[in-house]
Amino acid sequence: MFVLTGTGTVFRSIALREVANARGSSIPGNLGEVYDTFALTEDNELTIAIKSLGGLMVSPRECQVTTELMPTWRMLWAQRLRWQRGALENLGAYGVMPQTVRYWAQQIAIGYGVFALFAYFGLMFLMVAAMDTWVWFPFWLGIGLVFAVERVVTVWRGGWRARALAVLVFPELVYDCFLNLAFLKGVFEISLGRVPTWKHVEHGSERSPSAVEQEAR
Repeated sequence: MFVLTGTGTVFRSIALREVANARGSSIPGNLGEVYDTFALTEDNELTIAIKSLGGLMVSPRECQVTTELMPTWRMLWAQRLRWQRGALENLGAYGVMPQTVRYWAQQIAIGYGVFALFAYFGLMFLMVAAMDTWVWFPFWLGIGLVFAVERVVTVWRGGWRARALAVLVFPELVYDCFLNLAFLKGVFEISLGRVPTWKHVEHGSERSPSAVEQEAR
């Protein structure tokens, strides 16, 4: 398992006791506490903690999980910023070790992806501005077709609406840009030493969307 989901995980009691006993010595945190209360992403931090102590995590193939979606872009931004910054801070607390190499590689890949995607958009803009006529490039059209087919196959079980959205490709590019900006904001805040906030959002049928959004602020 890459990350234990905070609301869908079963722990052995011995694993949690080992984590609590190791806090403040071999892993970050306060002695006797299962969770590191300073971590924004407690599930990610606990995953690294258990792996650091030699624990094993598995996920049954038959198990399928869903997550509650953020109802507004503002709430999604707060959630993704918390996740991204929390992941970076977790790695900073643990440093580079065999159990965190994969996580460091993921963050480096995300950073490269941010640079590559925005560089791609910038070069596209320069090309369009510099050329007098539109030119189709068969190679890149083929690459785009491969991406579209791959996305449609990936979401096939979601029904025709999911397939129609996936084949357009561009909505996902917009979403990728949104996530990339959250990554950059997280790096920026950490660099400036800004104090993080949780910005937790509680959902409930008895509460109006405006009330939930006000709480997210």
